[in-house]
Amino acid sequence: MRLILLDLESQPRNCFYPIALNRPIWALRCGMTSLGEKWTARTSATDVAGFLPAYMAAAYAETSDWLINDTATLTGDDLLLVDARLKADALPIEPTGPSQVGVNSDGHCLYARVAQADLAQLNTESPAALLESAQQTLPVVREDLATWNYSWDLILCNADQITADFQAAGRNGIEGTVEEPMSIRGSRSDVYIAPGARVHPQVVIDAEHGPVYLDEGAEVHPFSRIEGPCYVGKNSLLLGAKCREGNSIGPVCKVGGEVEESIIHGYSNKYHDGFLGHAYVGEWVNLGAMTTNSDLKNDYSTVAVSLDGGKAIDTGSRKVGSLIGDHTKTSIGTLLNTGTNLGAMTLITATGSLLPKFIPSFAWFVKGVVTKGFGKGKLYETAATVMDRRGLQWTAAQEAMWDEIFRLTADVRMEAVKRGRRLLRGQHN
Repeated sequence: MRLILLDLESQPRNCFYPIALNRPIWALRCGMTSLGEKWTARTSATDVAGFLPAYMAAAYAETSDWLINDTATLTGDDLLLVDARLKADALPIEPTGPSQVGVNSDGHCLYARVAQADLAQLNTESPAALLESAQQTLPVVREDLATWNYSWDLILCNADQITADFQAAGRNGIEGTVEEPMSIRGSRSDVYIAPGARVHPQVVIDAEHGPVYLDEGAEVHPFSRIEGPCYVGKNSLLLGAKCREGNSIGPVCKVGGEVEESIIHGYSNKYHDGFLGHAYVGEWVNLGAMTTNSDLKNDYSTVAVSLDGGKAIDTGSRKVGSLIGDHTKTSIGTLLNTGTNLGAMTLITATGSLLPKFIPSFAWFVKGVVTKGFGKGKLYETAATVMDRRGLQWTAAQEAMWDEIFRLTADVRMEAVKRGRRLLRGQHN
């Protein structure tokens, strides 16, 4: 059986922006793993392929062992095609078996299990053509299944997902290095310290309300407190951090200050003091000292988030902090409002007050307004420098992908730049 994950341009991807601007939806993290890894675990698949927007295919292929956007993967085996937004634990069928197509009440195909013998009667020129012909030819089941609909869904489910992933991993105990005195509250069976992980003296791991998993090479400095559920990724560093419950920290991150119920994707730094709560942070982000986001409104009403600078969407939750795209940098003292959306490749300088709740990708936010700054070339130079410091390269494929993202986000950005110019003219008149 071949598992095929689908993140097609015909589907509403902007609900996961800015994090999904430069990665497929299945690469988003929730709990201890990505959504794609949850699918491989659910199906026990070893043969996996994916289809995603063409502009990011080459860049993503550089980081993946899977075949990407290769139509040859649509033939030659039993197939299980799934919409990347479908929750892996919501799949109502076994990965292999008679052909069956699952669609929701809107007629959107969530999965298609296709036996190899039935492929000859289907159009395999593209995944969209295959799904369309499958719905016309194969048995169809109409059922509304649980899906991921917005990026804040991942934040709000993160704590429970860490617990589920910890149980699925089936590991506990101390295999790394622990320097005494170190305190574990709760059950030691809910703590796993992987080989190569190091816990310095004067660290508290509180597993009373959920498990704590420190992955290989993770390091925890003195006076850190880690409350479960919590996952700290490979080679990440906690520096005297107040790591509250519900955090997933990806690989090679540096985290200090206070963090609560947040997802940090990887290779990002929140080295200094400041509060990050109910946030989703992409890769290669640097949050300057005392950068802080609000995650609760003073009137305790539900938080709304704008995905594109237009009408905000009610999240239905009282707690949503910030969404921060890849390669974005904030200056010291940056204050982020509840439900803030900071695009990717964005440079932020503090104003002494709360920032606007939406700042577009590739913007330079200076003196309280969105500007073009010194252009995308300078942002690319910074990205290359930062990646080189971690032993990784800025590639031609990545630059081509970001060039397309620059084009895709141009209209929203230019409108914000024009508003900024009008504001500056008004200040000088």
